[in-house]
Amino acid sequence: MSKSVARVQAAAERAGLSIDIKHMSESTRSAAEAAAACKCHVGQIVKSLIFSGGMSGELKLLLVSGAHSVDLERAAGFVGEPLQRADPRIVRKVTGFAIGGVSPIGHLTDIATWMDETLLAHPIVWAAAGAPNALFAIAPTQLQTVANAACVQMTAAPQKRV
Repeated sequence: MSKSVARVQAAAERAGLSIDIKHMSESTRSAAEAAAACKCHVGQIVKSLIFSGGMSGELKLLLVSGAHSVDLERAAGFVGEPLQRADPRIVRKVTGFAIGGVSPIGHLTDIATWMDETLLAHPIVWAAAGAPNALFAIAPTQLQTVANAACVQMTAAPQKRV
């Protein structure tokens, strides 16, 4: 087990959770690939998206359903500053995870975290476990608690068809 995956396992155990980390033989880098590997709906995949605060430079973690995209303008409203792509080297240094395997838990340092409320529509969601092919299943309410995430609506509002 890699150090990154072991850190995720340890974080879950410290939180009193028993998770079963699955190492997939298929790629799970994209939400669609992860859903196929887990045999679940793409909406059950948790995308751990790391952004950098446009004014503070601090990393921000947004947990979003694989079926949705972040509305950056809406997200900036609850984060309190504009968001921009985070430098992958800084993400690795601060979280201990490489892009593609960023877990919602087990970071090297605390990161302010928000979770999109659409994840609560599922009884179980799948999140990255510290490696590009490692995932774990968890109830979204447990994920919100263990990740210390504020639950918000951060995805774009559905478009009305006329």
